[in-house]
Amino acid sequence: MKVWTRDVLREFVRTKLDGFRFIVVSNREPFEHKRVGRRIEWTQPASGMASALDPVMRACGGLWIAHGSGDADRQAVDQYDRVQVPPDQPEYTLRRVWLSQEEMEGHYAGLSNQALWPLCHIAFTRPVFDPGHWRAYRRVNERFAEAVLQEAGNDPTFVFIQDYHFALLPRLLRNAKSNLVIAQFWHIPWPNRQVFSSFPWQEEILDGLLGNDLLGFHLPQHCQNFIETASALEARVDQGTSEVCRGGHSTFVRPFPISIDFEEHSGLAESEAVTQHMRRWRDELSLNGKLLGIGIDRLDYTKGIPERLRFLDRFLEMHPGYRGKLVFVQVAVPSRSTLPAYREIEKEVDSLTSRINRRWRTPFWKPIILLKRHYSVPEMTALHRLAQFCVVASLHDGMNLVAKEFVASRTDEDGVLILSKFTGAGCELKDALQINPFSIEDGCEAYETALTMHPDERRRRMRKMREVVEENNVYRWAVKFLAALADIEFPEYTTERPAAFQVAV
Repeated sequence: MKVWTRDVLREFVRTKLDGFRFIVVSNREPFEHKRVGRRIEWTQPASGMASALDPVMRACGGLWIAHGSGDADRQAVDQYDRVQVPPDQPEYTLRRVWLSQEEMEGHYAGLSNQALWPLCHIAFTRPVFDPGHWRAYRRVNERFAEAVLQEAGNDPTFVFIQDYHFALLPRLLRNAKSNLVIAQFWHIPWPNRQVFSSFPWQEEILDGLLGNDLLGFHLPQHCQNFIETASALEARVDQGTSEVCRGGHSTFVRPFPISIDFEEHSGLAESEAVTQHMRRWRDELSLNGKLLGIGIDRLDYTKGIPERLRFLDRFLEMHPGYRGKLVFVQVAVPSRSTLPAYREIEKEVDSLTSRINRRWRTPFWKPIILLKRHYSVPEMTALHRLAQFCVVASLHDGMNLVAKEFVASRTDEDGVLILSKFTGAGCELKDALQINPFSIEDGCEAYETALTMHPDERRRRMRKMREVVEENNVYRWAVKFLAALADIEFPEYTTERPAAFQVAV
C-alpha cells in the first residue's frame, strides 16, 4: 500500500506544478481571530471543508482567499488584508475579503444556505428562492473574483474554488483572464436534473460552473447528476469522457472522495492531551463503567439528530435493561442559527431530548446529554476513544468526515460506527453498520447490534475501515485532484505546460 503523506503532496506540487501560483477560494476561512477580553486569540472554525483543506495548504503553500468572519480579523491583517497562517507556525497566506452584513445575509444565509443547501441535500426542507438573495450572491461572487484577479496578477495560476458558495466565480474568472487554470470542488451532493430544474437561476449557475477546467464531486452519482443537468443547456456532453463543452470551452467532471489526515488523527488519539480529556469526560459524564454512544454534528436539519434520538427512545422501550447503563452524548455545534429552519431543528432537538429524558431518567441518570457548543479536536477525539458506538445518521450528505475521524481515532481497533447509507462515506466504509436513518426500527436494531457485537467482530470491522481511511487519505485526494488538473490542456499563453503526472491513485 502506497503511503500518501504531506511530503508526497509537497513533492508533487514542486516537480509538476512548478511555475504556477496556487490559490484556494472558500467562504469559510481556515483560521479566525477573535477578541477574548483584552486579548486577541485565534481559533480554527468548525468546518469539514476547512479542516480537510488546511493540511493540503500547509503542504502546498500558496494563498487562501476567504471571508474574514472573526471580530478581530481586521486587526490581524496587513495593509493588503493578508495574514500568515497558522498563526503559531506560518506555512501559507490567508487573504481576507470583507463583506457587509447585507452581503452576508443575502449570499451566505440567503441563496447559499436557504436555496442551494436544501435543494442539493433533498432533506425535505423547502428551498427559499429570493431574488434579493440572488443579487447578493452574484455580487459576492464578483467581489471574490476581484480578489482572485488582484492576487493572481499576470502570473500563471491555479485557482482551486471550494463549494456551493461560488458557483458563478469560475465563469467570472474565465471571462476576465486566460492565464488561469480553474478547478472547483463541490463538497455537497448534486441533485438529479428534475430537482435542480426548480432553481430559478439554473442556467446562470450551470454556466458559471462550466467556466471550470475541472469540476469535482465526492461520488460518481453526483457527477452523473451534474452532467445530466448540464445537458439541458446548449452544451455538448461526452458521457465517455465525462466532459461538458459550452461556448468552445470544456469542463471535465470527475469524482474525488475527500478524506482526512489519517496519520495526524491517529497520532493525536494516542497523545497525552487526549488521554487527559478522556479522564475529564469520564468524570463530567459520570460514566463509571456505563456504556457510551456518541453523535458529533453541526446543528443542521440534514444531519439526522432527531432521528438518532428517536432510535434511542425506541431502543430503551425494546431493551429496558439498558436503563441506567447507557449514556448517549450528542454534541450539536450551533450553526446558521439566524435562519428559521435552523431555529426549528434546535427546538425539535431540545424538545425531544427533554421528553426522552423525562420518560427514562432515574434519580442518578438520564439517557441523553446534549452539548450545544464547539469543542476542540482533542476533546472530540477523546469522546471517540471512549465510545462503544458513534452514530452518523445524516439524511443526505456529500461525504461526512466525522465518520472517518471516528475510525482514525480508534487506534485500539475497537468501537462500532453506525452510518447512514445516504452519506458519501457509506460507499467506502462498508464495514460500518449501515442504516436507513428514516427507519426507527433500523436504527434501534443497529444500537442493539453495536452494544452486543463480539469484540473480535468489532476489531475485524474497525481494522478494515482503518485500512480504507489510511489508504484513501486527504493527501491522496489532493494529489489525485491536482494530477487530473495537470493533465488538462493549459492555456496557450504559456510555452511550457507541466508534464502530465502519471500516478496510480
